[in-house]
Amino acid sequence: MARNKVVLCGVDTSTLPVLTNPEMKVLFVQYQSGDKQARETLVTGNLRLVLSVIQRFNHRNEQADDLFQVGCIGLMKSIDNFDLSHNVRFSTYAVPMIIGEIRRYLRDNNPIRVSRSLRDIAYKALQAREKLTAERSVEPAAEDIARAIDVPKEEMVFALDAIQDPVSLFEPVFQDGGDPIYMMDQISDGHDREKEWVDTMTLTDELFKLSDRERMIIEKRFFTGRTQMEVAEEIGISQAQVSRLEKGAIKQMKKKING
Repeated sequence: MARNKVVLCGVDTSTLPVLTNPEMKVLFVQYQSGDKQARETLVTGNLRLVLSVIQRFNHRNEQADDLFQVGCIGLMKSIDNFDLSHNVRFSTYAVPMIIGEIRRYLRDNNPIRVSRSLRDIAYKALQAREKLTAERSVEPAAEDIARAIDVPKEEMVFALDAIQDPVSLFEPVFQDGGDPIYMMDQISDGHDREKEWVDTMTLTDELFKLSDRERMIIEKRFFTGRTQMEVAEEIGISQAQVSRLEKGAIKQMKKKING
């Protein structure tokens, strides 16, 4: 079966080569010994890695070509700084750096303005995280990052939160068996329109025609303001199951009330 042809920045991604780990090690030795052509081969042989990373940002209204170019910058930085002596797979080291480069690009193009001082702290924290990750081959704790940049942990966390991209309440954050769970399902809202609608059902007996579990979920979600995650923990089922039961119960009640 032929691969689908996708062209990014003039590159036919269906024809991109894939390097094996032994080939990568040989090329890194050659490059670190001064062979510039080995670097070019490493870049070309890892463009599929960039492709796989930018797919994580498909929900953004960004041009794929732009993200691909930015991801390639992250890839080249990874190649230039990779240390064979750490005995980790190159992809393990490169993926966080590629993601970091793309996130920096997205933050710099974010229409929401953040103060310069907060941005400086956040960027220092991100750089320290990348450096510590490279040194230890594991994600550092927040305390370690704050200590590395000599900033109180709370201030660093606040700065990082300030530069995060806004997320749509209708962005799916999890999907199980075809039933997506949206960001809005993770939070409680006293002004939820569904709550206003369910409140009117207290005048009917439709709520009591549900199964015990369905009625419990509806009561906890809309009368006590619990999130789906909180309900799942309280009754001992998954959040995806809560989502399915909630939607089914509301659909059932609406159908009976509307005739």
